[in-house]
Amino acid sequence: MAGHAAASSRELRRVVGASLIGATIEWYDFFLYGIAAGIVFNKLFFPGDDPVVSILLAYTTFAVGFVARPIGGLIFGHFGDKLGRKTMLIMTLMIMGVATVAIGLLPTYAQIGVAAPILLLLLRVAQGIGIGGEWGGAVLMAYEYAPENKRGLYASIPQIGLALGLCLASGVTALMSMLPDEQFMSWGWRIGFVGSVALIVVGMYIRLKVHETRSRSSPCCASILAMCSWAWACAISTACSSTSSPCSPSSIWRTM
Repeated sequence: MAGHAAASSRELRRVVGASLIGATIEWYDFFLYGIAAGIVFNKLFFPGDDPVVSILLAYTTFAVGFVARPIGGLIFGHFGDKLGRKTMLIMTLMIMGVATVAIGLLPTYAQIGVAAPILLLLLRVAQGIGIGGEWGGAVLMAYEYAPENKRGLYASIPQIGLALGLCLASGVTALMSMLPDEQFMSWGWRIGFVGSVALIVVGMYIRLKVHETRSRSSPCCASILAMCSWAWACAISTACSSTSSPCSPSSIWRTM
């Protein structure tokens, strides 16, 4: 009995830790956009004669992420009940990671014109959906694992991730802003976004070690995880035209 209790205690700490780390990573990605919106995006993606209008447009895309959050909460809350919290939390981490890295690689308005702010807006929507699913799912997973007399305590721990993510995003931006202005505006600001891939890998590793809150053996879970892996392969692939490419129709079919 003592061994079982110890194992349960270790598993509880692992789940709460995974929820906290995952929330920290996603809030880092989410707030990094907000910091960059006022000092980078207004100039590179919304250039214009009036700097006030440029800043307002940049911050409007930032606000869109908050509008998309409830949509992500509804979607992943529903499927979390059906397929499991772990599967959905892995998926939200993938969505946020792909969107954030893609922002870091996105061409500017000077390079591709009006397509740049449109793509930036779509990626921000993806970030909002990802954080919406992450926020509720991480809290629920910690709550469902916790003993009945401590559920409120353990469910509150993932919320620390918001403050940690904000501090991390601010720290990375402050560090990168030490570069000369020309270098920072050219490539320095991108490091925080592209570097997020390292945090995502760590978060994925930890989350894959966590067991589901309830026993499930649905083939849909495997399909969703396979599609997430395919999405990452497509994001980093530079040659999608060949038959063997991870983005080819035959490869997509095999993931299902």
